[in-house]
Amino acid sequence: MTESTDLPSNLAGMIDHTILAPDARKEDVLRLCREAREHGFASVCVNPVWAELVADELEGHDPVPCVVVGFPLGATTTDAKVFEAATALADGAREIDMVIDIAAALEGDEEALVADIRAVADAVHDRQGLLKVIIEACLLDDDQKVLACRAAVAAGAEFVKTSTGFSTGGATVADVTLMRETVGPDIGVKASGGIRSREDALSMIAAGATRIGASKGIEIVRDAR
Repeated sequence: MTESTDLPSNLAGMIDHTILAPDARKEDVLRLCREAREHGFASVCVNPVWAELVADELEGHDPVPCVVVGFPLGATTTDAKVFEAATALADGAREIDMVIDIAAALEGDEEALVADIRAVADAVHDRQGLLKVIIEACLLDDDQKVLACRAAVAAGAEFVKTSTGFSTGGATVADVTLMRETVGPDIGVKASGGIRSREDALSMIAAGATRIGASKGIEIVRDAR
């Protein structure tokens, strides 16, 4: 069951408060955890190296630890993604955001996409986690986006996600609309990449997003007050 898209009574609770920069330091991650606890964000989304720290900092609080896998290219093997996910979950992650095999999407290879995602989904679900699948929409045409979203649903993911924020573009209203139309009402859609204001966030939610990934979560919720 996904979050309601009614515009929104708790915008903070729809935001994955995110720090994925390669030069992020411990003090930066700790600050995000403090902000997540204070504002009631959905999660703190980090690289795998920070999983255990974030889990410790969020223990007993509503925001959950979220960790990226196969990030940002998606070009690692399925076994590597499974290992990353399992390790992150063992370190305390509750949600995993994985990048698809983008080459498979470009080639229209649905079987390869489903196999890659399903292996990670099985590892995540074995540990009672939730899986979001990053399709990197900026690199795909609409048919390829639809293919990737359908593969994610077939593989058992709970969410599809627009972007890593590290490629040629981020979330767009058009992509969120297409993704929502493709996955239907019962799968989450996470808009991520370039969302910097309340106006940006609300436009994505109106298009069908049920989660927002942003490094500007504080600015977004301050705008909402």
